[in-house]
Amino acid sequence: MFRDRTDAGRQLAGLVVSRLTHPSRSPGAEGGLVLGLPRGGVPVAAMVAQALAVPLDVLVVRKIGVPWQPELALGAVGEHGVVSLNEDVVRAGGMAEDDLDELIRKATDEVEEVAAQLRADSAPPEVTGRMAIVVDDGVATGATARAAASVLRGMSSGPVILATPVAAAGTCESLRSCFDEVICVSTPMRFGSVGQHYEQFGQVSIASVRQLLEASPA
Repeated sequence: MFRDRTDAGRQLAGLVVSRLTHPSRSPGAEGGLVLGLPRGGVPVAAMVAQALAVPLDVLVVRKIGVPWQPELALGAVGEHGVVSLNEDVVRAGGMAEDDLDELIRKATDEVEEVAAQLRADSAPPEVTGRMAIVVDDGVATGATARAAASVLRGMSSGPVILATPVAAAGTCESLRSCFDEVICVSTPMRFGSVGQHYEQFGQVSIASVRQLLEASPA
């Protein structure tokens, strides 16, 4: 049980630092960055970025689910029209090209709207060749985390690492196929929901996310 996202971020930061202490894996040495999944992941990510002395930003992504089976991902989209499709699922679904394009357009519009709210006029981070540490306040099904990994691969990032205070044990294990490394403080067998593992789990405001981003060194 974590007191709040700041407490969870401190504990996660200590674990991340201990796992990335080798010079060859130092995100600072490679120009790495920490990317919080909005909005709840950003306060946690801020503590990790501070401990690693690397920039903090957000990673806004949307999974594109099969309309009649939403938990099955057709792909994911990120900012500036980055699209990563699961070609096997697209072919098996037999979806018309126009219908797929409409799903991509809708998801892209949502991503750009959220990014504009959180980041104001700032451009999204340049991730090409950089170690990207994706942080969320908890992982239940892993759908958003998988979308994040897919989008970052599509942006030609360097190593992609997932770091989270708490995740369902089975989900944490399954995500190792998507990320170069998965770092979890706690993987309880009885997971429930993310909020059940926090004493305080209030909504994170857009203003607080902006404040954390503005306070981060470029």
